[in-house]
Amino acid sequence: VCGCSTGEEAYSIAILIHEHLQTLDGGHKVQIFASDVDRHAIDQARTGAYPASIASDVSANRLARYFMQDANSGLYRIQKAIRDLLVFSEQDVIKDPPFSKLDLISCRNVLIYMNKELQRKLMALFHFALTPRGVLFLGASERVGDLRTLFTHIEQT
Repeated sequence: VCGCSTGEEAYSIAILIHEHLQTLDGGHKVQIFASDVDRHAIDQARTGAYPASIASDVSANRLARYFMQDANSGLYRIQKAIRDLLVFSEQDVIKDPPFSKLDLISCRNVLIYMNKELQRKLMALFHFALTPRGVLFLGASERVGDLRTLFTHIEQT
């Protein structure tokens, strides 16, 4: 998860994957890498603690299943089983070496802050980092640009 900020999207993906793994026979190992250039955001993400206002964005079922509310602070903290699926790291996707052999890259609402040349460079890096059947998630207003031949369009919402 590129540009993970304080981790909401990364934890959401971890929860969805955890739920899917519950339907399988087992034996699947999952590791989610979440990165951002902002060290303070990464530190916050690692805590997995969020204000009570997340109750308006997280279903009651998931809130009860995956979060514990601290009686003193009112903060919701995501359960350790979900936190353990994630590795948060400070990374500049533009300058730092990419991860490789990834099955999924989520880069939503990051590319919109970059010029076309930089977007093109990142698309090539993402293509390199993904496994042959890997999936790239982009934000609704983001596109792969003129590197469409490197990716197969699955769905646009």
